Amino acid sequence: MEYDIAVVGGDGIGPEVTVEGLKVVTAVAEEFGFGLKLVEFPYCTQHFLDTGEILPDGALDEFRQFQAIFLGAIGDPRVEVGLIERGIIAGVRFGLDLYINLRPIKLYHEDFCPIKGKKPADIDFVVVRENTEDAYTGIGGILKRGTPDEVACQQMIYTRKGCERAIRYAFEYAVRRNGKKRLTLVDKANAIRAQDIWTRTFAEVGEEFPEIERDHGYVDATCMWMIKQPEFYDVMVTPNLFGDIITDLGAMLQGGMGIAASGNIHPGQVSMFEPIHGSAPKYAGQNKANPMGAIAAAQLMLDHIGEDAAAVCLEQAIANLLGSGRIRSLSAGVHGTDEIGDLVVEEVRKLGRKGGA
Repeated sequence: MEYDIAVVGGDGIGPEVTVEGLKVVTAVAEEFGFGLKLVEFPYCTQHFLDTGEILPDGALDEFRQFQAIFLGAIGDPRVEVGLIERGIIAGVRFGLDLYINLRPIKLYHEDFCPIKGKKPADIDFVVVRENTEDAYTGIGGILKRGTPDEVACQQMIYTRKGCERAIRYAFEYAVRRNGKKRLTLVDKANAIRAQDIWTRTFAEVGEEFPEIERDHGYVDATCMWMIKQPEFYDVMVTPNLFGDIITDLGAMLQGGMGIAASGNIHPGQVSMFEPIHGSAPKYAGQNKANPMGAIAAAQLMLDHIGEDAAAVCLEQAIANLLGSGRIRSLSAGVHGTDEIGDLVVEEVRKLGRKGGA
């Protein structure tokens, strides 16, 4: 079996961490006997500056021919803040209807956690973030810009279809995960009454999953409990805006933005996988960036394309390496970008099918 993977290295450190992520996933593919056809696309800020093109007409149709998209990072201070991000990341999310943002929050070594006394067994949960609605739809604008009477508005949009498919995915994921069998809805329906659609849909869909314990938390209280008692959580489901916030908080629980990964998923269709850190231009080209987030994104990609055993192997390789203490820090510059990639490849080779796993 050969899988077609679209590769967008992007800006800043994006191309460097992408190289390491692909180096690792290629090693996994060799161990488990499947092929990868990697096709690179040039979309990034430099491409925009050279051509005036962000994401051209036809790019989404091209991406639909692939099993997955592997993205490095997007963002460059030479252009307006958010311009390229909206054009590429949001463009792909909305254009391909990638309605699930999947963010695992998993601690591999207690030294990486900023909360004293928390161990790997205490921090292991997954956030299912709705990915195509809420305040990110772009419905709104600014009136009388630059005047004393300036007004800005942005609409939060929720549909029954959008809520239900995210909630149903989260219940099904909680069943497959076979963890604590608990799903927590995170919203702010007490103050933002439109989010009552989430509360009601959660209750209705939950009747179909009696084996899953249902829990409900308001986003402000959830942020508190994520710090105080992260071991409570198994799977969370949340609207887009709050998901964007609490997953970055979760990333810090597991050791920082450099280790966190996300999948932008439409089940059964082409989906996009990326580390969640920014493009960090100040580290670009210096072999200092930590590629572990990109490597973890590759693990999510393997799971999505159905290479379950390979995905398990890569996750175990990450866990073994980080748990062993051989990675002293997840901060930029402590280990070389390629050094970390090589260490993960070495661990994959030990664990892989040819090694007797």
